[in-house]
Amino acid sequence: MSNEKTGFAVLVDLENAGGKVSMLNSIIEKVKIRGAILIGKVYGYTDNYSSLREVLLSNTFTAIPSIRYGSSQKNSLDIQLVIDALEIAYQNPLIDSFCIVSGDSDYTPLVGKLKSMGKHVLGISRSESASHIFINACNEFLFLESVTKTDSKPARRQRARGADDEARRIDGDERLNAQILTILSEQADSDGYVYAAELKNTLLRLHPDFSERNYGEQSFGKLLAALEQKFEDFHIINDNFSVKLSIRGREAESAQLTVDNWTAAFSDALFLFKDEGFDRVDPSILKAAITNKYPGFDEKQLGFKKFSDLLKYLEKYKYILIETSDDSNMLVRIL
Repeated sequence: MSNEKTGFAVLVDLENAGGKVSMLNSIIEKVKIRGAILIGKVYGYTDNYSSLREVLLSNTFTAIPSIRYGSSQKNSLDIQLVIDALEIAYQNPLIDSFCIVSGDSDYTPLVGKLKSMGKHVLGISRSESASHIFINACNEFLFLESVTKTDSKPARRQRARGADDEARRIDGDERLNAQILTILSEQADSDGYVYAAELKNTLLRLHPDFSERNYGEQSFGKLLAALEQKFEDFHIINDNFSVKLSIRGREAESAQLTVDNWTAAFSDALFLFKDEGFDRVDPSILKAAITNKYPGFDEKQLGFKKFSDLLKYLEKYKYILIETSDDSNMLVRIL
């Protein structure tokens, strides 16, 4: 996605997003890759979300508390979010984009009004509660499960962080390389490239203290060249005195699922979703997670005619329970 929209207001329904620090950080990262967060608000804050304080304060978010009184509490917060969004849209000309973290179809008229005012609307929601009406109304929509990093590798690096200086340097290089790949996948133009200057600006939005000197290099170009040589995950190209990058294809190295290992792979994916606070997910989200890790995945190669047949097998052996949402869509409950 090209970085055309630059000034975001982020409005988060905590009941939909959940209270995990990693989840909120992932939402903020996705938005900062697209532009600068000028206004941020979370709705429904209680002491149960106290672990979010550092993230909220460091990103200058305002917390709208949840005051329990009668049965109208949730409706009052919804109305407050709509009022705030319209007030920002009318009064703050620096805001040209909104990120609404909620899948409630009640917000569809708000999305329509914002779009009629020329605002770009990014919606983010859990798949189990995302209304198709809301999804289709947004200019861009992301499922929260795909926003959150359901990958076990960062956790392993976290445990190694107390090692010596060399281990910490390697850890920092790995994290920066992973961050760059995320940015390339989000910001690449139609030809698959991102200019180095745009990449550095995005890194500074994500990490205001970012400096190539922290990685032992005197320039950003030298840092990129060192990462390219070390990890071989992206290409660097000089284009008319400008430097641009693209993700390197790795199809030949892709892991493959077989009849012997596929259940373990699905079990791992389900565990990671569960660990991030997702009790139910849309089947398409589960399939996307598997395909992302195993690009050649095809249920037919495992003996199933359809993906739903594979899900029924997992249900039979108590990995999941197949349920139906209020919109009559299939959902996978993780057991």
